[in-house]
Amino acid sequence: MDVILLGGLWLTGDAWDAVAQGVTARGHRAVPVTLPGQGDGNDAATLQDQVASAVAAVDAADGKALVIGHSAACTLAWLAADRRPEQVAGVGLIGGFPASDGTTYADFFEPVDGQMAFPGWPAFEGPDSADLDEATRAEMEAAMVPVPVGVSRGIVQYADQRRSAVPVTLICPEFGPDEAKEWVTSGDVPELAAATALDYVDIDSGHWPMVSAPTELATIIADLADRHTAAP
Repeated sequence: MDVILLGGLWLTGDAWDAVAQGVTARGHRAVPVTLPGQGDGNDAATLQDQVASAVAAVDAADGKALVIGHSAACTLAWLAADRRPEQVAGVGLIGGFPASDGTTYADFFEPVDGQMAFPGWPAFEGPDSADLDEATRAEMEAAMVPVPVGVSRGIVQYADQRRSAVPVTLICPEFGPDEAKEWVTSGDVPELAAATALDYVDIDSGHWPMVSAPTELATIIADLADRHTAAP
């Protein structure tokens, strides 16, 4: 099965290298996507450009695809399912949740000159980054790229209610499955509250398991791909 990997803010497609190797070793085709504005030099990229890139990866898949989104890109993965509900076998969400219709994509930090740069590690102290040593943090930060304001302040727009029938797995890194279930059942995440097939998987890591726990994350993703490949 084709496994489409969508990274969160500031990450390029290279962030998935170790995970992609693990998924490929299990017999699936890993497709890390370099999103417009995140590694391709397009400072004017918009959220719609990123949605189009994710959908193009789904369209290019051999059969139905498994779409994995990380952090803010959990919304992007869910938008891909919205645009192609019949072609997405399942969605995996790592450390994030789909934004609601009509809200901004990821307007978390003030942009400068049209770009929202990584704000530094103090903004992520605690469970998010506790598993990253100083050398790893420095290496990650050096590889991160600013996100165009056209992406971060883009408006999320869903179009097809059939997305709610696409199976979703919430992969829980810096928070646990019980916390995530509480957020969903309390109505804090309307998109997942409406999902008809939702399950949870724990992973012992911070917010960036593709860096700190790539073997474990690759196993979880490959297991999902196995399950969806076997599904009727």
